[in-house]
Amino acid sequence: MTGKAFRVRPGHSSLKVVLALAFAAVPQAFAQQAPAGVEITAPGPQGDLAGTLIDPDPKAPLVLIVPGSGPTDRDGNNRYGVAGGPYRQLADGLAKRGVATLRIDKRGMFGSRAAVADGNHVTIADYAADVRAWIEVARKRTGRSCIWLGGHSEGGLVVLAAAQQPEGVCGVVLVAAAGRPLAAIMRAQFRANPANAPLLEPLLSLVDTLESGKHADTAAMPPPLPALFPDAVQDFLIDQFRYDPPKLAASLKVPLLVTQGDRDIQIGVPDAQALAGARPGARLAIVPGMTHVLRIAASEERMASIATYGDASLPVAPALVDAIAGFVTEKR
Repeated sequence: MTGKAFRVRPGHSSLKVVLALAFAAVPQAFAQQAPAGVEITAPGPQGDLAGTLIDPDPKAPLVLIVPGSGPTDRDGNNRYGVAGGPYRQLADGLAKRGVATLRIDKRGMFGSRAAVADGNHVTIADYAADVRAWIEVARKRTGRSCIWLGGHSEGGLVVLAAAQQPEGVCGVVLVAAAGRPLAAIMRAQFRANPANAPLLEPLLSLVDTLESGKHADTAAMPPPLPALFPDAVQDFLIDQFRYDPPKLAASLKVPLLVTQGDRDIQIGVPDAQALAGARPGARLAIVPGMTHVLRIAASEERMASIATYGDASLPVAPALVDAIAGFVTEKR
């Protein structure tokens, strides 16, 4: 694998459709209080996109935080059980290290609901176009020449696609991002959960059908699959299946940091290694104990990882904050 890899010390998507089924660091003290965020907007197709800017220092780097899959808001919460705002926690942690952030709601959802009539009718290219809109707004508003793109889980694929146009992009930070095409990820996640055994055959058949570019017949699916995979979701999955994340990483013209927790039950360390290995000079940071929602699990047990999703009392892994802050403030 090319690039520099390191493990950072712990201080303490991502596929939300799947979650419903599958259910050198620079340490610093949290010395200063994070400043309050301000609401800003960017132009969307039919209405405004909405986000929260935290800007402790206009001379500091600014990281755009792009959410993972499904109904995940700018704070990182969703109705599938993620609570406590892991993206907000990450933004607060970065602010305490002097790093600015802009975290956003996706088109058609939450504060960005007016941007399109139906948030399900979307493609990865659409999300990438919204990221480009945010880059321009952030640069004009803050006077920065470039913005760092930070993508969590599915957001990692979005920022990889957006950064294929490097203008205005300082670099890319991937957090728990897939290092394989989505079909391979879904098959692995479905097989990994013993509770899926009664549904495994139709689930794998569904993936095969979508991978071929066709819609699966929801009438032929056993419950609860028809509700989880309606036609609108299938359109998006078919589109997403076409992307190969390591190929996008390989063609980047900007610096790349890949971060990954080793207690993540949705995305694994090999995914991060594949992404970092595809891009010469990429940095790889493995955070021991960190789960898919950026928190530290109490043990290696699957249920310990799942427990971190809804536990709002848990902080984001400090070592993740350190790795990102160290990378974006590094002199090049």
